[in-house]
Amino acid sequence: MYRRHGNKLRWAFLACDLAVTAGAWIGGYALRFTLWPAPLGVPDAPLVFSTLPTVLVLAAVAYHLAGLYEIHRLRQLPRELSVVCRAAGLLFILVITAAFYRRDPYESRLALALFLALDVVLLVAVRRAVWRLIQDLRRRGLNYGRAIVLGAGRTGRLVVQTIRAHAWTGLEVVGFVDDGERIKAPPTLAPLLGSTDQLERIVAEHDVDHVFVALPWSRYHELPRICDSLAHVLVEVQLVPDVPNLAGMKLRMLDIDNVGFLSLRENPHAGTARWAKRACDLALGSAALLLAAPLMAALAAAIRLTSPGPIFYRQSRTGLGGRPFSMLKFRTMRSDAEKETGPVWATRGDRRCTRLGRFMRRWSLDELPQLFNVLAGDMSLVGPRPERGVFVEKFRREIPAYQQRHRVKAGMTGWAQVQGWRGNTSLRHRLSCDLYYIANWSLLLDLKILLLTVWCGLRHRNAY
Repeated sequence: MYRRHGNKLRWAFLACDLAVTAGAWIGGYALRFTLWPAPLGVPDAPLVFSTLPTVLVLAAVAYHLAGLYEIHRLRQLPRELSVVCRAAGLLFILVITAAFYRRDPYESRLALALFLALDVVLLVAVRRAVWRLIQDLRRRGLNYGRAIVLGAGRTGRLVVQTIRAHAWTGLEVVGFVDDGERIKAPPTLAPLLGSTDQLERIVAEHDVDHVFVALPWSRYHELPRICDSLAHVLVEVQLVPDVPNLAGMKLRMLDIDNVGFLSLRENPHAGTARWAKRACDLALGSAALLLAAPLMAALAAAIRLTSPGPIFYRQSRTGLGGRPFSMLKFRTMRSDAEKETGPVWATRGDRRCTRLGRFMRRWSLDELPQLFNVLAGDMSLVGPRPERGVFVEKFRREIPAYQQRHRVKAGMTGWAQVQGWRGNTSLRHRLSCDLYYIANWSLLLDLKILLLTVWCGLRHRNAY
């Protein structure tokens, strides 16, 4: 049986949202004229209530246009929160516009601002309460869905683990569907129900209403045949892309005149996000430089007194877009350290390091001058660690998708470093962390990495 509870939920949510909006409208009026003095007097309550029907009609339109009733099992709170804010903002604009054209005698900018704030808070709170009620009903066997996963490989197993870890979806995975000869090892998370040629029978026998297509990238040529098989059954179908084989990029769907575009590689540091990240770099980088200035001055003097040669060491590194830049560090080795060896990574107990240099490298103090690179715009506080051009060329040929880490600015610290992958460690693990950072970037993630860098300490066993 094909379960369709979306329409019932839409009407339930619409009723709750309109009730909340009415409460926020009256609450905004009450708070405004209860907590703050009104030099022009308090408007009569009937005047406020007479505007309420118009507000509710506009609310129904705004909420629908904002996509507040695109009910789906796989929607999470962060996505819903952004839609609620967009819906409330659109309603706010419509209400102000209507008041202007109607020349409404009840006009209070502060009351309207309070209405907007209350509307957002109450909508999120009530919708969360309704969702919790729905989740409880799903645990009791109501409003649930039965799903199969097409593909028993790595991506398919990940789908099963994700669904089981998020009970709020109300989905029960009844098994895998895959061709036996294509499975390297028998699936353990769920039973194998049959092959792809038996899809129609499996859906009917197991009362399935959700199909997750989780084939590896190498088998996407089978999609037309699978879509033909699913065309004869009433099920919801979700395609789960083999994301790790797409270089860790976050997928986003764009729509222009009903033509869908799937964005595979999109720079997260673009538009306003780019300027926001740059502003954080300037603000936090300047503060860090002021705090570290006395220590940097002491280290510079110590370098000058303990070994011959310059205080700073400039090294060409590869940054944003694959372009080279000159990265600053405190000198920790002899001036002629690479005269005989050429470009090589430092090793544990490296004899080229000075005694002071070994101490600075152990505590990452040699990296402090890179704050100047951050302020100059060559680097960011957070991002993939920059590598020397000679190594970039080598790794680019050996490791697929290595070049993708240059889609963002290099950083003083990064997700790989706070996960322990720094120094002479696995390049593939470091690349995986860098691609995860690029795909999931946000200012909050940057702040989290900075806090983890400080919390875990600058000293690391692989820093030498």
